Amino acid sequence: MIRLILNLLWLFFGGWLSGLLWLLGGAILAITVVGLPWSFAAWRIASYSFWPFGREVVWAGEATGKDVGCLGIGLNVIWFVFAGWYIALSHLIIAVAEAITIIGIPFALKDLELAKLAMLPVGATIRDKP
Repeated sequence: MIRLILNLLWLFFGGWLSGLLWLLGGAILAITVVGLPWSFAAWRIASYSFWPFGREVVWAGEATGKDVGCLGIGLNVIWFVFAGWYIALSHLIIAVAEAITIIGIPFALKDLELAKLAMLPVGATIRDKP
């Protein structure tokens, strides 16, 4: 029940905008064809942006024991240089503003996860918490 309340508050106070922007970014990347590897990662992040509570980010080495490989590292470096750092910075600024209030701390923690995801999206997956 608490997850539902937190998700609804998240969605109402900006999660819908964050999710829509990630969807739009993924669509623009898909249209370019060159951006297809990043578009799927953007759509995964969009699903997490809409409904983050009760879900967790699993990084490449944690889930399967396999790393993202050279291609994944290269894609993450290119992403970080051209888009990741300023998207992560925006999530970080929002997290600081949310953390000022005690009530906003759970939301700030989710924004920090989104900031990390925005820096290194390739190889990360989203799953429901057990």
